[in-house]
Amino acid sequence: MSSHSRPDGSVQAATPDVGIVRSSFSTHGTAVDRQLLAWRDRVGHIVDVPPSNEHIAGGFSGRIDRYAVGDFVFTDTVTDAMQLERSVARVSTDARRDYVFHVFAEGEVGTVTGMQKKRSAANSVRGIIAFDLDQPFHVERPACHVLTLFVPKEMVAAAFPDVDSIHGRVVELGAPLTQLVMNHATALSRNLLRMSAALAAQELDAGAQLLLAAFHKQARLTGDARAAVQVAVMSQVRRFIEANLNQPDLSPSSVVHALQLKRATIYRWFEHEGGLGAYIRNRRLREAADELVRFPHLQVIDIAYGLGFNSASDFTRAFRRAYGMSPQDARARAFELQRASRLDMLSSHAPGGK
Repeated sequence: MSSHSRPDGSVQAATPDVGIVRSSFSTHGTAVDRQLLAWRDRVGHIVDVPPSNEHIAGGFSGRIDRYAVGDFVFTDTVTDAMQLERSVARVSTDARRDYVFHVFAEGEVGTVTGMQKKRSAANSVRGIIAFDLDQPFHVERPACHVLTLFVPKEMVAAAFPDVDSIHGRVVELGAPLTQLVMNHATALSRNLLRMSAALAAQELDAGAQLLLAAFHKQARLTGDARAAVQVAVMSQVRRFIEANLNQPDLSPSSVVHALQLKRATIYRWFEHEGGLGAYIRNRRLREAADELVRFPHLQVIDIAYGLGFNSASDFTRAFRRAYGMSPQDARARAFELQRASRLDMLSSHAPGGK
């Protein structure tokens, strides 16, 4: 098997089957004061790693093996403790919409914040956590060995009722199916390179199905008729809300009335979102974050009024509470990320570039 080094220190390996693309990276060999920055540069297209004085002075140990097979990406990562952040500015400036499942072979999931929903584990535990790359999050993660599977959003949405609710959910080790998931992920990390592309794709698909089944169990979902009705009704509610985000009179009461639904049932089904009212507000804020980037010349107050907020100050307070920054700061950060992405693209296409 041949391989070649990249300018950033990673190694791109040609496997026996060209359908599997593997790359590896390690901070070993990088100057101590550059190790965290090198790691940040390596993973920054997905998630930011805010640097700390401790990491700059004392160094950072991290290595990652990445395998891409068809629509799946699998990574095997070992790192020191660190922060991970996917801000609303990042979400609004890239097109990644996969679901990411982190399986902790060693260490714990850490403390997760920066989210708008209740989670299934309040404290750091060993197990599996899922993130929707279409939603922001912040993690204080201890040193760990984590196996990660990126699953296309379409696949998760097709298989899991109320797909948005998976974001930030934790399935603790010892829950149904988690040991099967752990064993399968560990086997993948050991054997992927020896598989044909077809077998690798099959095994990654099986891993995704196991993960989805584990989250079904965690949420006490079944395949019976009652669950099917809940899925259908919640999909109808979500579609109605998406179609009416710009209507100032959109409210829980207007949704229930328009769709002729039972108020108590719908409110109960949206409890994990903080309630139906919180879900509507969060969807408006998420749409606002996208509009701040899509329409750079549109005033913040116009975006606020267009999404049903009564004033710019109400909107700004809600946005800051949800995302930890003002709408103006989110817009500025998004433009910085876009500019950096354009510069990286120009650099990669320049003679002698990556």
